[in-house]
Amino acid sequence: MSDTNDWIAPRSLLFVPGDSERKQAKALTSGADALILDLEDSVAEDRLPQARQQVREFLGAARQPGTPQLWVRVNPLSGGKLLHDLRVVLAARPDGIVLPKVSAPEEVIEVGHYLSALEVREEHEPGSTRIIVIATETPAGVLNLSRYCGPIARLVGMTWGVEDLSAALGASADASSADLTPVAQLAQSACLLAANAIEAAAFDSVYVQFRDTEGMRREAQLARQYGFVGKLAIHPDQVGPINEAFTPSAEELREAQRVVDAFAAAPTAGVLSLDGRMLDKPHLVRARRLLSRARRGSK
Repeated sequence: MSDTNDWIAPRSLLFVPGDSERKQAKALTSGADALILDLEDSVAEDRLPQARQQVREFLGAARQPGTPQLWVRVNPLSGGKLLHDLRVVLAARPDGIVLPKVSAPEEVIEVGHYLSALEVREEHEPGSTRIIVIATETPAGVLNLSRYCGPIARLVGMTWGVEDLSAALGASADASSADLTPVAQLAQSACLLAANAIEAAAFDSVYVQFRDTEGMRREAQLARQYGFVGKLAIHPDQVGPINEAFTPSAEELREAQRVVDAFAAAPTAGVLSLDGRMLDKPHLVRARRLLSRARRGSK
């Protein structure tokens, strides 16, 4: 796995069309922890050259203290446009790329080699460009998630999505409905497991009903309960509910600290009691993870 000690996993990652200067400017004030400047689905084929240049200029101008992390969703490796995307935008030092339609971990490794070569050309620090993969957009991608069991350089995060997968399957159900289809449930669960198997950040997929604020809030809260550390957004209005859902409350932090303190006071105990509850090692692990994430997020 890539060294992520200097990287804070964002709670909210907002997609922004790569060819819209207006939406990019608005996104900077959305409160999102990260922006994903999109060169794939939101950009028409004939506007892609313009979008690449617009993203490059935005990256160069927007990087200021306190600005969100700046990521670029490039086109998939299989489509023949990826290298051109990278050649144009990497010069402006994005925090990383979001790689769509990944069908196997070997694709991530191959893209990492391209990034290494371009970092040498641009005189960037080797390994400085991170990767988040969208890992469930093809049938092979879902089936190959069990193969993400070892370290992959640059890979710091995984997310899932099933619109493209549903199209590949010929599914008629709305994959993004509140009641996920069995295949969508499988994709979500497999992504969460694979990300944690390699100690990468797991990000929940988008909620497409962007005017349904309460539905957005419920889905984000559930995603956090499942173990995701953040969620993708497609509209600025979704950022607030996502940040709220993935920010531990003061009471949660106090309770986690009490669990840690209780075990520290009884270092030889495998099981102990706190307020009438039996606690063992999984409780301690969860408490430590919550406190660590909160401390890193406050830097």
